[in-house]
Amino acid sequence: MDEPHAVVVGGGIGGLSAALALHRRGWRVTVLERAPELREVGAGLTLMANSLRALDALGLSPALRSTVHAEAPGGVRDRRGRWLSRVDAAEMIRQLGTSALGIHRATLHRILREALPASSLHTGAEVEQVESETDHATVRYRGPDGPGTLDADLVVGADGLRSRLRAQLWPEIPAPVYAGSTTWRAAIAFPDPIPTAITWGPAAEFGMVPIGEGWLYWYGAITAPPGGHAPDELAAVRDHFGAWHEPIPALLAATPPGVVLRNDIHHLATPLPSYVRGRVALLGDAAHAMTPNLGQGAGQAIEDAVVLGAACSGGAEGLPAALAAYDEQRRPRTQAIARASLRAGRYGQQLRNPLALAVRAAALRLTPPRALLRSMTWSADWRPPRD
Repeated sequence: MDEPHAVVVGGGIGGLSAALALHRRGWRVTVLERAPELREVGAGLTLMANSLRALDALGLSPALRSTVHAEAPGGVRDRRGRWLSRVDAAEMIRQLGTSALGIHRATLHRILREALPASSLHTGAEVEQVESETDHATVRYRGPDGPGTLDADLVVGADGLRSRLRAQLWPEIPAPVYAGSTTWRAAIAFPDPIPTAITWGPAAEFGMVPIGEGWLYWYGAITAPPGGHAPDELAAVRDHFGAWHEPIPALLAATPPGVVLRNDIHHLATPLPSYVRGRVALLGDAAHAMTPNLGQGAGQAIEDAVVLGAACSGGAEGLPAALAAYDEQRRPRTQAIARASLRAGRYGQQLRNPLALAVRAAALRLTPPRALLRSMTWSADWRPPRD
């Protein structure tokens, strides 16, 4: 039997995870990344229990555990620094089997990249068209040496928020829409011990996550019109958060201006009726771009990859049924999490009414910690499919 061939469009965390999941199931994979080099742009992220189980299923546990940082127990504070709720690390482990772990996005990207054959990774390759037939797919792209064509049994669309494959093959789906918030992010050297924590203010939020080896990831988000930019983005962050409680001013003081990233938050407001068209399957942001309020964007992309690999373990034979099973398993869960993440932002970072803020603070203080933790981490209660 010929070795089945999958072309993965996009070399981010979701694309590399999909390539690895298929590679481990006996597929020959070709990753086409339009950027001139394979690297992850961003700061840090939190790996919840679902992400860790998915990465374990990809065989990355040894490399991962040596680099990630177990998050110190934290919780939610107001902008004066008063705790509204605390996370019990022992209870999180009891509920989910593991604590949350912080990692730099570039570190996770490197671990995934190094687990794949170097020959499967191609940069500077922009996919221009995908044609999906009954028994195969054709990928037309433009690379460093000019136009090229690849035949594939499967095409995986992991080309992100503004997916070209989604626009081409799902033309009825509107483009992503602005979610109402803009965010700043940075990863900085900060050796002092800091708990993982979120601070809420009126229509604003600041978060901090240790990511290991003396590094920390912070982000600030505010409700604002889209398209805003400042000549000095770090100064803009100080204007919004510099008077909040410590260690926020100290974190900003330790941040070099050139490392601050600013992005408006967009999401896919119209759910796809299917993640599969012919021999093309979408995953990650291409399929279900969500707001970051539950911290599940990367985690859901990695879950997608693991489920896709398991569904396609039989190779090219029976692929339509395998892709139907992938869609059936992934679409309800990811779209439910996307809806919940959007709601979490509206009742979290975007809340500004003083009375509503007071009611929220009182509710957080009165909710039993175990129940609050369960409400915050339900999306992490997931396990990979069994072989």
